[in-house]
Amino acid sequence: MESALNFYRVLAYIVGVMLLVLCAGMIVKYGFDNGTMVAVVGPIHGFLYMVYLVAAINLGLIKARWPVGYLLLVLVAGTIPFLSFVLERNVTERVRRRIATAS
Repeated sequence: MESALNFYRVLAYIVGVMLLVLCAGMIVKYGFDNGTMVAVVGPIHGFLYMVYLVAAINLGLIKARWPVGYLLLVLVAGTIPFLSFVLERNVTERVRRRIATAS
């Protein structure tokens, strides 16, 4: 479960940063009429978000067996700025507690 957690954590940070870059690109696109940044960052974030979904499902559904509501919250976290950072901490604590009690 530790390797699945580490993979999820890395992707949560990457997707969170890419989402912030995409938001900055949206400001540039609509504020300054330049859509280049969104055209480049958008597909990259989209692809990485799909990988994030796979990592979260692997960790939450298969390994840790989270309740469906919590899993859905974690899955949506990659689409709301800053939420992936907050939930990454929460997920890490939750999984590490489970690992500690299992030992």
